[in-house]
Amino acid sequence: MTPQPQTTRMGRPGFGWALPATVFFALFALVPLLMVAVLSFTTWNGLGPPEFAGTANWTRVFRDPVMIESIWLSLLLTALGVAVQTPLSILLGVWAAGHQRNRAVLSALYFVPLLLSTTAVSVLWRAVLDPNFGVPSRAAWLFGDGNLFGGQATAIGVLAFVSTWQFTPFHTLIYQGAARAIPPVLYQAALIDGAGRYRRFFHITLPQLRNAMITSVVLMVVGGLTTFETVLILTQGGPGTDTTISAYYMYQKAFKGFDFGAGSAVALVLVAAATVVSLVVVRASGYDKMRSSTEGL
Repeated sequence: MTPQPQTTRMGRPGFGWALPATVFFALFALVPLLMVAVLSFTTWNGLGPPEFAGTANWTRVFRDPVMIESIWLSLLLTALGVAVQTPLSILLGVWAAGHQRNRAVLSALYFVPLLLSTTAVSVLWRAVLDPNFGVPSRAAWLFGDGNLFGGQATAIGVLAFVSTWQFTPFHTLIYQGAARAIPPVLYQAALIDGAGRYRRFFHITLPQLRNAMITSVVLMVVGGLTTFETVLILTQGGPGTDTTISAYYMYQKAFKGFDFGAGSAVALVLVAAATVVSLVVVRASGYDKMRSSTEGL
């Protein structure tokens, strides 16, 4: 009688494997978040003990028109980042995953902004776009008076451009890895069926990049809603309050106005907004229903 082959059943890893990450997340994310939540119901200027203020901070913050405007500006910058960076990152990532001549050298040069800090990138572009001695001062035919930071539309455009220049290489790296993981047999079968380059891209490459796209978009949303250094160095919320996004508004309240209670309330609004938008993206894409074929291994 032929012995039956034994199958090994692989289950999910035990909780012990996740314990170190859980402790780390609790200490450096949940505990500070809880402290900020408590602080949002107090009055504290950074000195002495906080005093309980009830919901006064929340009422005052949401009655401030600058706060409402900052939320819309944050959403606008986030939407611009997703709309521009996503197609650009996909095209560059798919190209970088190929075998073109000099691809490695060009990819290395393109990834240089990814090695720089946000502060360094912002200082660099602040000097390049300075209306007095930067590029705009020598190209009046293109930039007009040269003061790109003097109007809301141009200032927001500069913020979106700088963020795109810095973070597109990161998302390109995500798509490059995902594109290289696509089975070559799919393209071979498409070639046999006579599919051209564009049909292969839209019917094979893009559908296979779906999971990477969702991950990239969620990272863009969280990063866009928490942008701070770029605004601090390039525009400082100006002109006026035209580029005062929520993260910078929180900084103004807490660290410039020494109103840490109101600043904590704004911080919680940012956390809630980033969480809600991320969940909407995940639910709308159906990503939460996907299961890996190697789950638990």
